Amino acid sequence: MSPLFVYRKMDVKAKIAELAKESLLSSAQYVVNVLASAKNLSKITVVVDSDDSITVDDCTAISNRLSQKLDEANVGSGRYVLEVTTPGLDQPLALIRQYHKNIGRQMKVQLKDHMMVQGKLISSTSNEIVIREESGKGKHKTEREVMIPYENIERAFVMVSFK
Repeated sequence: MSPLFVYRKMDVKAKIAELAKESLLSSAQYVVNVLASAKNLSKITVVVDSDDSITVDDCTAISNRLSQKLDEANVGSGRYVLEVTTPGLDQPLALIRQYHKNIGRQMKVQLKDHMMVQGKLISSTSNEIVIREESGKGKHKTEREVMIPYENIERAFVMVSFK
């Protein structure tokens, strides 16, 4: 029986995500995304993050555990390349948990109405984020807090500061 036949009715990406969650090393870690094609599983990419920090050694250990689980579950059609990685700086935030982790950092948020909000992430709840926007300079500097419901966010990025 073909390995893909076993998971024909079940979403292959969902099965990989389930196995990836089982392969995490701590409850502080979580799966952000799984990139795989149901047709051709020659490359599987699993993006993981953590409430604390995540290291290359963590990614290696997760990869080893996940690879064994994928083989045992007979997911895929034979040979595949498995990559376990963390979100890059160019990747938008995908989960509410990532917003919580980045409170206090500078953010750039593109709204679904194409407006852009940029400033410091002040808070994150289960429904919305609050960004403190600054405008002007010196005596003319003003600040305002902008509440943004998650459903209004198209994409949000953490801005890197090299200070």
